[in-house]
Amino acid sequence: MTKTTTIYHNPRCSKSRQTLALIEDEGIAPKVVDYLNAPPTVAELKNIVKKLGLRPRDIVRTGEARYAELGLKERDAGDDELLVLMAENPILIERPIVVSGEKAAIGRPPEAVLKIL
Repeated sequence: MTKTTTIYHNPRCSKSRQTLALIEDEGIAPKVVDYLNAPPTVAELKNIVKKLGLRPRDIVRTGEARYAELGLKERDAGDDELLVLMAENPILIERPIVVSGEKAAIGRPPEAVLKIL
């Protein structure tokens, strides 16, 4: 059985576009999820974080205005709260994230995803 490769993609992000092109150059036609318009659920985010081997805080975009608006600079939100906030505010999710089988990688730099394909 072939593994499915999924990219959580923001078409306006250059790193995301570069990562998608890199995957396609490898001959893989990934499932493309425009996560800003179709955000992952809390359960999906929990699974992604587990496959990345990271904690939710590790995939939060702290430079986003929404991060400050939610007061996340001033407080130490727990993992479960962060997962809910990311599902409700997908702009907070680092991009792009590629999931392939039981592994995942963040495409920063884009070449980082090659090790999981």
